[in-house]
Amino acid sequence: MNSTSAQFVTTRRIGVYEPIPQISTWGENFKSNGNLNSSSSLILEDTKLDNQSEDASHGTMAPSNQYDQTRSSHYKHGLKQNYCILKLAHTKDSIGIIAFEMEYGHWVEEQNKQIGDLRTALNAHISDVELRMLVDNGLEHYTKFFRMKGSAASADVFYVMSGMWKTSAERFFSWIGGFRPSDLLKVLLPQLDPMTEQQLMEVYNLQQSCQQADDALTQGMEKLQQTLADTVAAGLLVEHVASAMEKLESLVGFVNQADHLRPEALQQMYRILTVRQAARGLLALGEYFQRLRALSSLWATRPREPA
Repeated sequence: MNSTSAQFVTTRRIGVYEPIPQISTWGENFKSNGNLNSSSSLILEDTKLDNQSEDASHGTMAPSNQYDQTRSSHYKHGLKQNYCILKLAHTKDSIGIIAFEMEYGHWVEEQNKQIGDLRTALNAHISDVELRMLVDNGLEHYTKFFRMKGSAASADVFYVMSGMWKTSAERFFSWIGGFRPSDLLKVLLPQLDPMTEQQLMEVYNLQQSCQQADDALTQGMEKLQQTLADTVAAGLLVEHVASAMEKLESLVGFVNQADHLRPEALQQMYRILTVRQAARGLLALGEYFQRLRALSSLWATRPREPA
């Protein structure tokens, strides 16, 4: 495992997601990942220093030739152009996050409806064919959510990593912007009894695969944090900023890898279980998140002692 990406332990159950390519240069395809203000200030600072230098030169001597004047003009034009690009990127990112929050609100509403439908179906003892349709719809709904998150991470990876779109109780259990796959299985297993010996063995193998993948990503994240801290501590010269930006770009890859593992774990469980077990598991998962949201609401409205 290198400093900017995680290599998964190869297993026969959990697949490998290839992280997106990293950016190569400071001025090329720059994307704001939460550091727009600091990046902009660096550019403005460079502009100020250049203006001060130019003013001083006018006080002592004229430019040596037309080439120097042209080069200075192009340099300042390039700085202004980069600053405009940064402002435009920040605006687009903000629009992307606003769109995600609206989509997520609709997604939660639909999930609540699906939870109610599953609960009613299990109590009514409908046919396996009808139940399978509800389970397939539920799994596809989670897949849609991970696609939404991928777009949001491209707009602002720090926003997704911090879990600002979730309730406080959900954020408490957050891991790389979502639930940890190995923890997911712990939530589901009590709802799946009775299971056959074959199912128990396959679930155990899946747990081991999830744990290995979780650990690999966690270790990669820790390594990324350390190398990024070292880079920032080295200073804010152009080469240091470029290196830091490359490392931050790889953070999007970590979020994408984690969001590859999450639906993969759900799909693998679905293949192991009967349709009624899968329905009970999907219902348990949805109710788990509902309880976390309810807990957050209770916490936010709790009586408080006067300060």
